[in-house]
Amino acid sequence: MPRTMAAKRTAQAVWEGDLLRGKGTVKSTSGAFGALGVSWGARTEASGGLTSPEELLAAAHASCFSMALSAGLARMQKRPDRLEVTATATFDKVGDGYKVTAMDLAVVGKVPGISAADFEAAAKAASQGCPISGALKGNVPINVQAKLA
Repeated sequence: MPRTMAAKRTAQAVWEGDLLRGKGTVKSTSGAFGALGVSWGARTEASGGLTSPEELLAAAHASCFSMALSAGLARMQKRPDRLEVTATATFDKVGDGYKVTAMDLAVVGKVPGISAADFEAAAKAASQGCPISGALKGNVPINVQAKLA
C-alpha cells in the first residue's frame, strides 16, 4: 500500500522545578498512553512507579525490533507464533555527564521450522535494520541475544 506522506508521531513533556527535585509528565498526543510521571530519581535510582526517557527508548526499541524481526522471518517463510522482546537501555554517568551507554535486546521466539542458528541470524539482521537501531547506530552499542522457546 503506497504512502503519500511521511509518518510523524508526537509526544509532549511538561517539567516543573529544578532537575533534582522537579517532576514532570510525558504523554502521547495520539492518546495511545496518557500522562506518565517522570523524574530525575526515576532515571538514576528506583523508578518508584515513574518512567524515564530511557525506559521509553527501550519500549520503542523493543517494539521496533519485534516488528523488524517478524518481517525478516516472514521473508524467510518462517512465520513466528510469538516473539517476546526485552530491551534494556543502560543510563550511566560518563565523565561530567550522563548518557545511554548500551542497549541490550533479548528475544525469545516461538518460530516453527527454524533452526537456532537461523533465528539468531535473523535477530542480528533485525537489530541492524530496525529504524530505532538506525537512530542509535554509531552512538550506542546494541547487543542481541536470541533463543528459541
